[in-house]
Parts: sequence; structure tokens; C-alpha cells
Amino acid sequence: MKESAVLRMHRVGHWLNNKKTPLLPAIIQRLIRVLFACELPNTVKIGKGSQLHHNGLGVVIHEKAELGENTHIYQNVTIGGRGERGVPKIGNNVFVGCGACILGGVVIGDNASIGANACVIEDVLPNSVVVGPKARVAK
Repeated sequence: MKESAVLRMHRVGHWLNNKKTPLLPAIIQRLIRVLFACELPNTVKIGKGSQLHHNGLGVVIHEKAELGENTHIYQNVTIGGRGERGVPKIGNNVFVGCGACILGGVVIGDNASIGANACVIEDVLPNSVVVGPKARVAK
């Protein structure tokens, strides 16, 4: 699957940020916000093969979050912190449905699926499917 424009721009901004380039990463981050309605800081670590479907429309990701390889994130997803509770770490091959919220220092295991509009505030085991307003294990 071809990488979306928002992720290509993010990878350039992330690379420039790691090289300590002063101004360009901030400009790229703001362009992403304006062009794609997506809050994607340059410090976010996103693994290879990951996708922000619909060009990340409405996606908000915390600046310290980590996304594994081949992660698929749909529109209006929030991956954010909960104050002192840390930020999410998402494993490889994870599916995150539209409108889902993953909050706090949770760990999402490899091959997990987060259903649409689920609110995840606890760790998710590998190969699990979680659904519901307060995510519960469905499988």
C-alpha cells in the first residue's frame, strides 16, 4: 500500500527534527495541520508500513507517542496522554478504528484491533480485539 501524503511529510519533518534543523520541521508540522486537519508532531515515532487512512483527517497524536510497524489508523483517532500517566505505545500490526481514543501510558500489543469509538485506558494484550465506550475485551 502506498504511503499517504501526510506520512511522507511527517517523515521528512521527523528526519529534519532529528538533524536539529531549526525552522523547517515546525513549518512542516503546521502545514500538516492546515492541509490535513491532523495534529502530528515531528517527534512522534511511526514504524515502517504504517498508514494514516484518509490522510489522517482529524487524527491527534501525542508528541511522545510511539507507533509500531504496519499500524493502521483511521480518521478522528486520538492517541494522547493523561497527565502524569504517560503516553501510549502501540505495537506492530495494530488496527485502530475511526473515532477511537487511546489515552495514557497504555501498551497496545502486537496484532491487536481497537474498534471504532472505543476508549482505551488500560493495556491491550497482543492479538486482542477491544470495543466499546470503555474498551472491553471482546475476543
